[in-house]
Parts: sequence; structure tokens; C-alpha cells
Amino acid sequence: MQTHDRLRRCETALPHGLVFVVLVALWLASVPLACLPGPVALRTNEVCLALAATVGLVSPPKDDTLMLLVEHIRLARVCLAALCGGALAVAGVTLQGVLRNALADPFTLGISAGAACGASMAITCATVPGGIGSLLGLSMGALIAPAALLGALMALCLALWLGRDGGTFRKENVILAGIAVAAFLGALVALIKALNEESVTSIVFWIMGSFQGRGWDSMPLLLATFLPGVIIVALGWRKLDVMALGDEQAVQTGLDVGRTRLWLLAGASCMTAGCVAVAGVIGFVGLVVPHTLRLVLGWGHGPLLAGAFFAGGVLLVWADVLARCVLSGGQELPVGVVMALLGGPFFALLIRRGRDT
Repeated sequence: MQTHDRLRRCETALPHGLVFVVLVALWLASVPLACLPGPVALRTNEVCLALAATVGLVSPPKDDTLMLLVEHIRLARVCLAALCGGALAVAGVTLQGVLRNALADPFTLGISAGAACGASMAITCATVPGGIGSLLGLSMGALIAPAALLGALMALCLALWLGRDGGTFRKENVILAGIAVAAFLGALVALIKALNEESVTSIVFWIMGSFQGRGWDSMPLLLATFLPGVIIVALGWRKLDVMALGDEQAVQTGLDVGRTRLWLLAGASCMTAGCVAVAGVIGFVGLVVPHTLRLVLGWGHGPLLAGAFFAGGVLLVWADVLARCVLSGGQELPVGVVMALLGGPFFALLIRRGRDT
């Protein structure tokens, strides 16, 4: 009965058209505006000129340093943050719908722990003399992203394998398997740090999550995981509404719950794995955005998924701006720390209220 009430509450939400217009406008405005602040002070007209030159509206300025700062550093970073934020938020909506757990987010299945383990091994191999990195002639940056992606996907496969029950995937088993996988891989990361003290700083900084040093070269990896994942989720949004009724009711409608759950989990996890591989572990985006949007869009998964992409992008873009501007002297905070400071109180509020917002 509670599920039916949630679905009917969509009628009392704000008009979807108005909400989407606001979200899209904020998303479009955030991309250029987020390029203005930074440790290197630039005038507004200089940034606007560089952005116009980037899209071919005007001739590039003679100052190559200006184009480097705006196009290849700030704009690339903003675009990565917008896509990562949208992907994590969409994954959060999907996982909460599939697992029917209000506190589920993209890291429920041990994906972040798998990526952290893969990245930690890559950092160790790159720093240890005679390691794989030196033998293959690859830098640390070239090893981390593929290793993190591989680790995340392997953690997902392990969690799904452990969560199988008679050929189907039960949400309770998958959650417990994800917790077990995350605990084991977290211990493995701690072991790696203990055995190789020289790489501790690099491992810790990467695990905290940051877009520092990321550029356009990270975009292909992100798109290669984001596009398949978002297509799978977009094609199954109606099935999410059916699954919200409960497994028994969903089966009565003819839905193959086990197979549907597998595909949706794979799509959400694929998006998350790419984000973690590019930017490290960034939490709470997939928790804060879905719950906030339900207050204005209701419980229908179609509007929620679309709105989550734009809202998640806006949230992570400005969290990254705060991360790179809050400290002086060119230093910056990991954006994962900023999101933890913002999302931690929200998470505590959910637990305190004892129900979905």
C-alpha cells in the first residue's frame, strides 16, 4: 500500500516541464560560469573570449596560456564533473529502484572498493622499481584509470555471483554480497598501503576523489562506460516502476524480475565504474540528488532519471568549484571530501527521520 501511495504522490509534485526547464537552464549556465573561478585569476571577458573561441564563434586569442587554462583545464574539468555527477545521480536512482532501498547509492555493491583496489595496485606497480609500469613503459596516469575500471567491474561480478539464489538475483542477497565484497577489498587496499608506504599519499588522494589533473584525455573512458549504462537504464525505466510494486506483483505482470534486476544493476554499475575510474571515489551524489528530486518530481522513475542527470551534474560541478577555490595558494580539496561534508548531514537526516524524504 505504501508503494501505491508513493506512485500516486507524483500527481502532487510540481509540473515536470517547469522543473526540467529550471534544471536544464542551471546545467547550461553552470558550464561557462564554473570556468570563471580558479586559483589563477582571469577576467570575465577573457574567459568568455576563450570559450567563444573553443566553440568556433571567434578567432582564438593570441595568448596561448589563456586557451590552455580555459579550454584544456577548466572547461575539460567542468565537463567531466557534469557528466560524472549526472552518471552517479542516475545510477543512484536506478539502484534505489532496483534494490528498493532508500539508502542505496552507486557504491552499495562494492564498486568503489573494487575501483580503489584496482587503482591502488596500479599506483603500487607504477612506483615500485621493476614493476609492471616500468616494464611496459607506462606512467602512473596511464595505469590507474584502466585498473580502476577493471577492479570496479570485477567487484560487481563478484557481488552478483555471490548474490545469486537459485538462478535469480534477490535484492537482499545482492546488498549483503556487496557489503562483504567492499569489506574484503577495503582490507586489501589497507594491506597494499601497509606494504608500500611510498604510495600511501597517492592512494589516499585518489580514493578521496578529485578532478585535479584530469582533462579531455579522460573523456573517452568516461563516455565508453556512461553511454552503454545510460542506454540500458533508459530502456528499462518503465520496468523500474513495475518493480516498485514488489517482486510478486511484478512477476504477475509478466516481468522477469531476476533478469531485469541484473541488467539494471549492470547499467548503473557500468556508469559508476567509469566515474570512479576517471575521478576516484565521490560519494553521496547518488544519495542526495534522488531524494531531493522526489520532493518536486514525485516517484515516477522516468522523470526522476532525466532530472537526476542534470541535477547531479550541477551539484558536482559546483562542488568541484568549491574544492578548487576554498583554499589559497593554488591548493585544493578533493571533491570527494566536499561531497562528504555536504552529503553526510543529509544522510544523517534520512536516518533520523526513519523514512524516505
